[in-house]
Amino acid sequence: MTTHPFLAVPPGTLRQLRAVDDAGRACVPYADGEGGAPLRRGGPQPADGYPFARPGALRTVRRYDAGGRIVGGRLLQIPDDATAAFDAAFADPEVAVAHVRAVEYGCFLFEVRRP
Repeated sequence: MTTHPFLAVPPGTLRQLRAVDDAGRACVPYADGEGGAPLRRGGPQPADGYPFARPGALRTVRRYDAGGRIVGGRLLQIPDDATAAFDAAFADPEVAVAHVRAVEYGCFLFEVRRP
């Protein structure tokens, strides 16, 4: 089993996106009354090492090459074995990085780099 480094959105990017989103719209704070929304700054790491591990959540592991082009992907439903999904992604020598995204809206959650 390989340990994969999880990288959250950088603090500088967060500061910028808290003022204006990537579409140029002003951001409005809100409270997540139901819970389960990802923390854009990372947040606590659960015991198994996988961030945002709400059971049943659908995620996509989108694979990118060194030039930033998409070279594949995989659907992941928590608590499926995320480590196996990352191992499979990085078994392809063309894959430089994987983004983990929410399936519903495509929101970027975190990045996983080749170990």
